[in-house]
Amino acid sequence: MKIVALSGSRVGSKTRTAMNYTVKTLTEKYPQVEVAFIDLADYDVQFSDGRNYLEYEGDTKYVAETIMNADGIIIGTPIFQASIPATLKNVFDLLPEKAFQDKVVSMLVTAGSPKHFLIIEQQLKPILSYMKAQIVQSYVFIEEKDFYRKEIVNDDVLFRIDRLVEDTIILLETYTSIRKQREAEYDF
Repeated sequence: MKIVALSGSRVGSKTRTAMNYTVKTLTEKYPQVEVAFIDLADYDVQFSDGRNYLEYEGDTKYVAETIMNADGIIIGTPIFQASIPATLKNVFDLLPEKAFQDKVVSMLVTAGSPKHFLIIEQQLKPILSYMKAQIVQSYVFIEEKDFYRKEIVNDDVLFRIDRLVEDTIILLETYTSIRKQREAEYDF
């Protein structure tokens, strides 16, 4: 089982802090899972120009192929100006329309305002649904007040991240089992 933890911004530290904790939880509780951590701040990803993702080179190809080869994706994103970052949207634009078909996708969001949860409901979930993702319905929403000196200081947030990781694995195992049963029904 392969999971990509995708930190969807080139700036800021809060999403990276939350994703670091998420990856740590994932690797400690589920050592059998292969985890790739992609922080878009560490990669030079080209803007999508409509080509097939396999035609790109360098960092762009690595990011797209790693996501396409994953069974599950945990997306971490900040909310800027009441929207997801362009860097994250660009990654979606690089991928094919059905890129997340048979993939489980969960979300972790950092924001400065409690009202920014609407961005997940009105922007990110529709994009993921369009791309055929199996979405973990509960997501983790983290506000500015939950951080202090690049650390998460709210125990409830840490608990919710632990639960998000668990829910992601359970849903991934469930869908994998269902797909295997369905494939076993065919005699070829």
